Amino acid sequence: MTTAWVAEAAGGRLLGGEPDALGPRRVAIDTREVAAGDLFVGLRGEHVDGGAHAPDALAAGAWGVLVAPAHAERASVAAPPGAAVIAADDPLAALQGLARAWRRELGCKVVGVTGSTGKTSTKDILAAVLTPHLDVHSNRENLNTEIGLPLTILAAEAGTEALVLEMAMRGEGQIAEPVAIAEPDVGVIVNVGPVHLELLGTVERVAAAKAELIRDLRAGGSCVVPASEPLLDRHLRDDLDTITFGPGGEVMLLSFEARADGRGGRAEIEARGNRVLLDLPYAEPHNLLNTLAAVAAATALGVRPVGAVDVSFSSLRGEIVELPGGVTVVNDCYNANPMSMRAALKLLAETPAERRVAVLGTMAELGPASGDFHREIGEEAAALGIDVLITVGEAALGYGAGYDGETYAAPTPEEAGALLEEIAQPGDRVLIKGSRSAGLERVLA
Repeated sequence: MTTAWVAEAAGGRLLGGEPDALGPRRVAIDTREVAAGDLFVGLRGEHVDGGAHAPDALAAGAWGVLVAPAHAERASVAAPPGAAVIAADDPLAALQGLARAWRRELGCKVVGVTGSTGKTSTKDILAAVLTPHLDVHSNRENLNTEIGLPLTILAAEAGTEALVLEMAMRGEGQIAEPVAIAEPDVGVIVNVGPVHLELLGTVERVAAAKAELIRDLRAGGSCVVPASEPLLDRHLRDDLDTITFGPGGEVMLLSFEARADGRGGRAEIEARGNRVLLDLPYAEPHNLLNTLAAVAAATALGVRPVGAVDVSFSSLRGEIVELPGGVTVVNDCYNANPMSMRAALKLLAETPAERRVAVLGTMAELGPASGDFHREIGEEAAALGIDVLITVGEAALGYGAGYDGETYAAPTPEEAGALLEEIAQPGDRVLIKGSRSAGLERVLA
């Protein structure tokens, strides 16, 4: 698109550059990532105002900059001939407006995916099942916020036929914002559970916040929801095509034949009367359910998935790491809540091993009942027969209150790693899981 189109779409004022010149190739918000041909958007952060670094971006070869008026004059002085300088009163709103305009220009189908747990994996699976049929673009890693989502849209190439966009939230109104930017045709709610209770208070309010995705879909669109989730019932709309998945739903698993090595298998799925056969590289029950959500979303787009699903999950989500000495680690430390923690412990308990070891960090943002949730997870670990429990950090000590087996408490992830190295034995299978704030990726550092 042209420079003038970019400025108008962003709601900004073009102070420098040729209006009819070709626009940028992509957008960046970090000067360390700026390359020739990029538009740098200077966002105001908690401690740093990115607009102040506009001259650095231009020196790095940026196509142009989009900054607040306070930084635009300095950027104009630093701009080489032909570089665009766009002033916008609110650079974040300008970034979002530019993304919305590009989404409309692409004219492709858009799927929004949210949920209390499993939304990233569902996004990854859906992108994989659509890729043989459509040119698909989706969020990289966790670019799913009010900043990450517009950057994802703006990274989509012309000719993209489907955008699969994960949408994150912590409170009310935070799903409505990305929905207004992405204008999805299909909305997927993977599940509803006790997350973000520190801000929302009750699971019913969590459901209502997630259901902003349903509320703000255009009439005639489609929504995909679990078949057995009454908390979403009152949020469903008659003017949407609602597709349910899971036991008793319109998209359900008929059979799953696991491979002998335990690494995947063949799934037979019924999707609104159609038989879908998929070869999956995973066998975890929660990801089989996520696959049903993905097939339901594909069905809403008129795509019938078939064959091998070549999926690469985002990092720190169920990664298998083989350590020296015959110890297997499941590195699932990107995030945690009571739902995902129970699923991960159940899978650990069902996987053959000499011993099963759980290295658990805190589950964050659970509000006043946080202690009860942690104790209940400890009780669950004991009931499942987990052999060893290692808690990481003071906030995770509550697991031990409900667990009556061999227990260790490590103050930091690094000390948990040293302890694990000391006690791990050949044939052990180790789960590492906790909320992002626990920093458990450092256990294996």
